[in-house]
Amino acid sequence: MNLPVDDPLVLLQNLGVALGIGLLIGLERGWHERGAEDGRRIAGVRTFGLIGLTGGLTGILSAHFGVWVLVASLLGLSAILVASYWAANRQDNGLGITTEVASLLTLILGAAAVAGYTYTAVVSAVVITILLGMKAILHRGLLKLSEAELFAIFKLLLIALVILPVLPNGNFGPWGALNPFVIGWMILLLAGLSFVGYFAMRILGSQRGLLLTSVFGGLVSSTALTLVFSRLARGGTGVTAVLAIGIVIASVTLLPRVVIEVGIVNPALASELIPVLGGMLLVGFGGALLWWRYGIHPQNKGMDVAPVLKNPLELTAALRFGLLLVSIMLFARAIQYMAGDAGIYALAAISGLADVDALSLSLAKMAADAQVAPSVATEAIVLAIFVNTMVKTALAYVIGGKALGLRVASVLLPTVAVGGVLTLY
Repeated sequence: MNLPVDDPLVLLQNLGVALGIGLLIGLERGWHERGAEDGRRIAGVRTFGLIGLTGGLTGILSAHFGVWVLVASLLGLSAILVASYWAANRQDNGLGITTEVASLLTLILGAAAVAGYTYTAVVSAVVITILLGMKAILHRGLLKLSEAELFAIFKLLLIALVILPVLPNGNFGPWGALNPFVIGWMILLLAGLSFVGYFAMRILGSQRGLLLTSVFGGLVSSTALTLVFSRLARGGTGVTAVLAIGIVIASVTLLPRVVIEVGIVNPALASELIPVLGGMLLVGFGGALLWWRYGIHPQNKGMDVAPVLKNPLELTAALRFGLLLVSIMLFARAIQYMAGDAGIYALAAISGLADVDALSLSLAKMAADAQVAPSVATEAIVLAIFVNTMVKTALAYVIGGKALGLRVASVLLPTVAVGGVLTLY
């Protein structure tokens, strides 16, 4: 352990952090068990504070007398917790062991706080406290989780923790265009973003309202949501204006999603995209807000719409995206080799007919590797977004009817126009 033994002030500060960690976790545990009678709680705010402070003192002593001091403290606390749990469980057979585990973690974090890992200990304490406080939300989420969604989570973990680390990190294939590790990482990135939207909708439910549903639907697939809402409008639901706003919101939610994707791969390129996509985002959300305020009957503003979106991590869907990503990477390098930057723009326009994510990730990686100029990558990504936005406007008009299509176009067309102006200037 790397302890600042020559600076008593620093030691006292770290002991204060250890105490604060205990009080923080104890505050959550005390609030959770606030209804219990005095003496019936296994540990409260004061007890957790003392455990954290004990961990800090144990860390100091371990630096002088060896790690066995920490081991003895953990064993001693474990014995106390087992005895307390046994006594409490005799009166209530439904007790869990969350508080006991949190107590052991508090002791360990207290020791870490004085051992040179103060920041890590504090961050861990905050995460633990948040996790403890999310019991009700997590349990509700588990009740709504289907078997297919559970296995989808396992698949995501399989890609992230098993497959991705063993993929070779090097350039292969024609023109060195393919990097298996980067391709796997990009698939994982998109799947993760889609999961955020998908499970947020599943946990929060459609009763949270159309606007929230549309934002999360845009994170999953704005095109899928456009198709679902257009079919609802064609079915004569009588709320065409509300559905049009949902399509607009989902469509413009694509913009920050692209910035996040590009920013993780190539932060410099994302900074060039932000002014253009930010302007488009303002126009899109502004138009949706105006429609919401002035173009909808009040009784329809609270309607619930639950778009039927597929689980975002079906293996076939992941494989299709992977193949699309590989194809775009190969075509982008081949077209650039044969036709220069003009070929990149043509590819962007074609890709925008179906998907923006694969092209954005591919060009971000190429720009990061100096295979394409950042300005060309920026313009190509914006072009793909333009084409994709126009496709969704056309889908709304053709499938949902004239009334839906005109409402969607009244916002998305100015959005595209503003993006074009910002790109040129």
